[in-house]
Amino acid sequence: MPTTDYTQEQYEEDFFEEKKREKALEHALDIRKFEIELYWKRASYFWVFIGATFAGFIGVQATEISKQQDLSVILSCLGFVFSFAWFCVNRGSKHWQENWEKHVDMLEDDVTGPLYKVVLTRRKPEKYIEKAHHTLTGSTPFSVSKINQLISLYITLVWVCLICYSLSEINCLSEIKTLYVVFIGGSIVSCLSFIFFGRSYMGGFWHKATIRTTEIKND
Repeated sequence: MPTTDYTQEQYEEDFFEEKKREKALEHALDIRKFEIELYWKRASYFWVFIGATFAGFIGVQATEISKQQDLSVILSCLGFVFSFAWFCVNRGSKHWQENWEKHVDMLEDDVTGPLYKVVLTRRKPEKYIEKAHHTLTGSTPFSVSKINQLISLYITLVWVCLICYSLSEINCLSEIKTLYVVFIGGSIVSCLSFIFFGRSYMGGFWHKATIRTTEIKND
């Protein structure tokens, strides 16, 4: 079922009635808060897996076991997939967080005033000593989620380098190992699947409903 365009007039008709607007704003704020909580829970989830994989990779590199290269390739592939998944999840979380923030922007004016949209900042320092102090200790409108997203991208690139490092002893005359092809190919396919098949469905739905019937039958 295709989606249809949604206009400002339709939004106002659906949400700007007084009682409905207050409830909609309350829900938008609650869901935004919930999305932020989920964002950091997801970050912790991925850090556990990525940290464990890093520890395993370092442990393998510190030993002289016979399967060192095989294990290094496997672990670096796992780290790459986990890190790229974290990067994609960060972007998805940011999308839905911004969705509810935009609802708050639209709904708040006649309920609380433009509280969420008005940003109060310090005055700009004028003296050099004040500028230096502000640079070191002052507030700056950095986006925490964007920085976290850039970190996840950086970690992903680190794993790409570790994959190359693990394969560094292989040259054009070396026999290609099926194990490496499977893990590296599977990792690439997995990451591509995140991009092409991991997006939220934005279309409409047709629903099919069924209902059970229950009765007592006397013999």
